[in-house]
Amino acid sequence: MPVRYAAAESKRPAQVRIRGLRVLVDTHVPPQTGCMEQDRGDVVVAIAEGVLLLDVAGPVQVLHWAGHRIRFASPDGAPVRTDVGAPLGVEGSIDELAPRADTLLVPGYAVGAPLPPDLVRAVGAAATSARRVASVCTGAFVLAEAGLLDGRRATTHWLACDELAQRFPRVAVQPDAIYVRDGLIVTSAGVSAGIDMALALVEEDHGPEAARSIAKHLVVFLRRPGGQSQFSLHTGIATPRAGGLRAAVDSVVADPAADHSLSALAARAAVSERHLTRLFRKEIGMTPAQYVERARIETAQRLLEAGDEGVATVARRSGLGSEETMRRTFLKRLGVTPTDYRNRFRAAAR
Repeated sequence: MPVRYAAAESKRPAQVRIRGLRVLVDTHVPPQTGCMEQDRGDVVVAIAEGVLLLDVAGPVQVLHWAGHRIRFASPDGAPVRTDVGAPLGVEGSIDELAPRADTLLVPGYAVGAPLPPDLVRAVGAAATSARRVASVCTGAFVLAEAGLLDGRRATTHWLACDELAQRFPRVAVQPDAIYVRDGLIVTSAGVSAGIDMALALVEEDHGPEAARSIAKHLVVFLRRPGGQSQFSLHTGIATPRAGGLRAAVDSVVADPAADHSLSALAARAAVSERHLTRLFRKEIGMTPAQYVERARIETAQRLLEAGDEGVATVARRSGLGSEETMRRTFLKRLGVTPTDYRNRFRAAAR
């Protein structure tokens, strides 16, 4: 049965029953019919076959509650199916609806999926009339392909940041950002980060109280702590081809807490320090010191996720040294403390 919200005049939480459960409902949280006055500007959502459902649903729900009218459009005006097979109807083509768009929203697709050329063309044309353009997840690739991100800062899903930077060198990719605003264009990190971005747009349009109210209703942070680096999977770095470099890398992986100074690594690789640095940059894309730090951070992450060892013990075993050194490193690289990281990502209690 539908839940009815109590009258706005009441300042006490209303009690409702849902299938026998008594639930307190904060009457100051916006109802699903919209929390602000309507007609705040049309949001045209440009979608094509295979669009990620959550990329659409998350930010659209936020903007709908903020009083924006949501209009779905595809390149040819035909309905599309999402990545999970759910059909999405549209009001018309992107070309038809774009002139009425206050915000043009471009959701993403599976990482590595080819982009429909007609979607890229339509989004590029529609961007000229919208007040602002926002992408979710790999929707940034659509904007980049259309030339909208040239000379701008942008982000995308952490899995695709390197690809975005390689394919579009004129884009200044911000790999740790949850969302990035550069002029009239806003890009967000992967999937659920679209909600964070949409809340930022609501705050811009309606003020912080409106955004905070919607965030509470969604049971999410208004400003998510930390960046998206804390969510990335461990390394994924290709195995080096050079035998000496492989020996150096294997020694780091085998015992992150050992001595991995440049001189020690060069001795294991049987090459000069300068040559080893060149090999690291060429085959791994980072300096030896950066690789060692990354390996130690990831070791610490695994220990925090899987066990109950104290933070000081994890710091020592991972090679990060003291508890305070590990704390500073986590804050610098992941945007969260080791304790906060463990609380968010540790395995379920056994």
